[in-house]
Amino acid sequence: MLRTQAGRKESGWGEPMRKLPYFSRGRNLWRSSSRKKRVFLTGAFLLLAASVIVWRLLVILPSSGSLIHREKPTETPEPSPAPNLYVQGNQLFDAHDRPIRLIGANRSGTEYQCLTYGVFDGPSNLDSIQAMLAWHINVVRIPLNEDCWLNINMGKSPYGGKIYQDGIEDYVHLLIANGITPILELHATAPGTQQATTRLQPLPDREHSLKFWDEVAKAYRGNNAVIFDLFNEPFPDNNRDTRAAWKCWRDGTNPGTCPLGTAGLPYEAAGMQELVNEVREEGATNVIMLGGIQYAATLDHWMDYVPLDPAQELVAAWHIYNYSWCNTSSCWLSQALPVMKSYPVITGEIGENDARAAFILRAMSFLDRPGENVPPQNYLAWVWNTDQKPYDLITDYKSGTPTSPYGLTYMQHVLSLRP
Repeated sequence: MLRTQAGRKESGWGEPMRKLPYFSRGRNLWRSSSRKKRVFLTGAFLLLAASVIVWRLLVILPSSGSLIHREKPTETPEPSPAPNLYVQGNQLFDAHDRPIRLIGANRSGTEYQCLTYGVFDGPSNLDSIQAMLAWHINVVRIPLNEDCWLNINMGKSPYGGKIYQDGIEDYVHLLIANGITPILELHATAPGTQQATTRLQPLPDREHSLKFWDEVAKAYRGNNAVIFDLFNEPFPDNNRDTRAAWKCWRDGTNPGTCPLGTAGLPYEAAGMQELVNEVREEGATNVIMLGGIQYAATLDHWMDYVPLDPAQELVAAWHIYNYSWCNTSSCWLSQALPVMKSYPVITGEIGENDARAAFILRAMSFLDRPGENVPPQNYLAWVWNTDQKPYDLITDYKSGTPTSPYGLTYMQHVLSLRP
């Protein structure tokens, strides 16, 4: 924000304005007819000059008599808050029934930092959000840690429970106030007394993840500007694309369709249907994202196994990288496009690990124009951080200076969509 400082206003001649001398029209001036014309012109000039000086004094001098510049302050318009969202057909809409497209970035750190040094890895203040706004970002995905939220298995870290929850809440509200949609995503999970770290699990654990979503749903129900991403990257059945994997994805471990100890699940795993039920039973009608199998890259049977949602607010979540499953145009057309025709899709992570930008350009081009009668899609790059090379989008949180070519390519593309 630009601020004007009150200072001494000087006159146009570089010096403080001085009182003008008094000019008298003596009798001798009128006795010489030859000088009448020159005197008349001189008087007129002096009268005009005096009028200008008086006008300048009235404009510049306040009642106190000090010389202060009275320029009208520039008013910065307040940003519109992020909209409440709902699903209709294969699109997201706001409360005024306008279609909404979300394009933004992931803000990593809240899934691991709480186990050691704090809630965030880097700043979470207004300056850091304004750097995002300079890129025209309107959605941020926030990875969460179930142990930190529930304050369990924390070791010596004091950053669990209320400290963690309050930090997330403050950030969520700051994002919303500045027009950015927050996505709360369950990222770090672990069963029993095992600490939830960045070592990913194939499915959420029934012991903790259900309670996590119970509490998150209670905290954010009624605030439909917040989206829930129920589980980061599922990979049941040892990361294979099988019917068994999809059954476990939907139902969790159970004697019928996904027995405990099979499908690479040595613990009681919760399925997507249970998580949806947990959120809805708490009265939260927020939009819900559900990632497919094989680290959320495979969507081929997503519609066959999609859970029932009484609120009908489900969105398919999709993650694609240059090295992931379904990283080719042919796969996008055969797997993702059919889902996009029936459901909204949020590509929660796009990225590449080769310090280049060719893949994300190709992915964004597809997502911008996926097919006839299919709306442009929503996507978020991984990651708005400075310490996760080669995925860093930026070199500095306050300025939002992009890395090159990866961050620069993403920034320029997003700005081209929203000039």
